Amino acid sequence: MYDLVIRGARLADDTLIDLAVKDGKIASVGRLAADVSARRQLDLAGNCRLSAGWIDSHVHCYPSSPIYHDEPDWVGVAGGVTSVVDAGSTGADDVDEFYALTRSAKTNVFAFLNISRIGLLRQNELADLADIDKQAVSQAINGHPGFIIGIKARMSSSVVGQNGTRPLVLAKEIQQENNRLPLMVHIGNNPPDLDEIADLLTRGDIITHCYNGKPNRILTPAGTLRESIQRALQRGVLLDVGHGTASFSFEVARQAIRLGILPHTISSDIYCRNRMAGPVHSLAAVMSKFFGVGLSLPQVIACVTENAASALRLATKGRLEPGYDADFTLFELRDTPQVFADSEGQTADGEQLLVPLAAVVAGDILLTEQGKAAHVFSL
Repeated sequence: MYDLVIRGARLADDTLIDLAVKDGKIASVGRLAADVSARRQLDLAGNCRLSAGWIDSHVHCYPSSPIYHDEPDWVGVAGGVTSVVDAGSTGADDVDEFYALTRSAKTNVFAFLNISRIGLLRQNELADLADIDKQAVSQAINGHPGFIIGIKARMSSSVVGQNGTRPLVLAKEIQQENNRLPLMVHIGNNPPDLDEIADLLTRGDIITHCYNGKPNRILTPAGTLRESIQRALQRGVLLDVGHGTASFSFEVARQAIRLGILPHTISSDIYCRNRMAGPVHSLAAVMSKFFGVGLSLPQVIACVTENAASALRLATKGRLEPGYDADFTLFELRDTPQVFADSEGQTADGEQLLVPLAAVVAGDILLTEQGKAAHVFSL
């Protein structure tokens, strides 16, 4: 007796599969016999697409943050996203409260700990090096295994003040002292210069806001890839989208992808303001923008499933295989004209839109508002 059986699910590559779930884990993948019994059965009849649960690698969902705040389930399961990673909203001073606030969420919530103990209490959290307390960071990481899955350093002029790359050097030392946890590095306005930042990064480090349109971007004025970024990619540094309010350019994304510089992960950098007023709106909306700049549906889905799980070291997520967590996203790919906006005030016409219908977390089905309205399946 399974807890849940899903039949006739259409994958991103149009393959049809059945899935069985037991005790919050995937128990079977493939075509199931007609007489298989389950407490709950859902027959999609090929009319709905399914992937491993979408993972948004860069959100801001600490409700108490004075700058970038939101509720985990509003940026998570309400948009078909089964797992979110808060990217540095909290530091050692307030991560305990953040952890406690997220225990009641239906969405899986993880955190990149800000290397500044004050987190995003103010915009220039790395301007005072005294706020980078290695011991406090280590204590926080040790106190929340499985929740704090990495560290975050924002390396732009408004954040670091006169400190240049010194906060990043300290971040790399913290990383070495804490089992080489993933390090996400925000890039923005210089100083410090992106070349200086990139040359400090090593395998598995994540550059977020990779397609921003600021002068300190991954492309040269001539439209070629910076040599420092090429070297970083060769070392195994990863690129994350981190769309946000001010960090995504259609022009940069198109040119980079034309050069073969694809994102490893697609993330939203969402919080309440850019969720409601744009230009982000949702992870699904950000994903949909990439159809117009050169990615296919399977490539887009990989960026929020297996690629994200690998980058974040979430060993039981991101794949539709027995033994993995029973986290799924049910969605449609609708052919409908759209006008998308980037963070530079530019627009682009699109023809396809990803519409999340449900998030399944540990086998529990949670319909989105679009899912309730679509009547694609009954529960």
